[in-house]
Amino acid sequence: MLKYIVRRLVQTIPVIIGVTILVFSLMHLIPGDAAQIIAGEAAPKEQVEQLREKLGLNDPIPVQYIKYMGNVIQGDLGASVRSNRPVLNEIKHRFWITVELAIYSTILSVFLGLIAGIVSAVRHYTWSDVSIMIIALFGLSMPNFWLGLMLIQYFANGLMWVPPSGWGSWQQTILPVITLGTGGAAIIARMTRSSMLEVITQDYIRTARAKGVSERIVIFRHALKNALIPVVTVVGLEFGGFLGGAVLTESVFAINGMGRLVIQSIQARDFPMVQGTILIISLLFVFVNLAVDVSYRYLNKRIELQ
Repeated sequence: MLKYIVRRLVQTIPVIIGVTILVFSLMHLIPGDAAQIIAGEAAPKEQVEQLREKLGLNDPIPVQYIKYMGNVIQGDLGASVRSNRPVLNEIKHRFWITVELAIYSTILSVFLGLIAGIVSAVRHYTWSDVSIMIIALFGLSMPNFWLGLMLIQYFANGLMWVPPSGWGSWQQTILPVITLGTGGAAIIARMTRSSMLEVITQDYIRTARAKGVSERIVIFRHALKNALIPVVTVVGLEFGGFLGGAVLTESVFAINGMGRLVIQSIQARDFPMVQGTILIISLLFVFVNLAVDVSYRYLNKRIELQ
């Protein structure tokens, strides 16, 4: 297992390098002079030239990338153009808020998705199955920002059960988590149903039932464990998607997480902050996928980690 983890870590190095190249290229994909755009069209030439020197835009692009990678390895993501504070320090204040939102939303998605998927598979082609799949289809179709606005209008402004915005108390987490986690629950439910239907038709399931094993043990101990492998993949992708998809949810509920920081940085033309935030989210997504790969071995001992 340790050798496999080390080997997978080594294999992620090219992916991480590719991510850094894409993030580094953000500054150079901007049409026109990046320093002029950041400083503003009315900024004097002296200020623009100082900004170019500060951002290292006067160096050749390969030299800029080497310097950028050297700084990233040392934990230096540059300084915010807006606040002149280190980017990493700015991100630290927002990072855990977005991670908490993604974790809570993932837990809700897994809880609702597994229950719905299992019930739908066990009672396949019944009204329960059809009803659950229709609800899942609506969950996939609803935009997060629209659902969030509807929840605020009804539960916060109408019934006044929960606060309409912010993050900190458990009451403030309810609506954002429901908003972000609903779509993920629908995807997990559909994947769980599909995987369970494939597993429960296997010979070893029929054998267990023929031996008189209770249906609950057959479903949860034999069928579900083997059906979870593709579901775990979806959960890992959903968690990474929640990290990136939190942009709209955090904007709707005025949550000061990394997603809202990206929006504010784009509006302020603070490209070093945008680069740093996207890099952190991308790297976290890479390591989530690594954790998903490692978890396969624990779900099914027959899988060889090659």
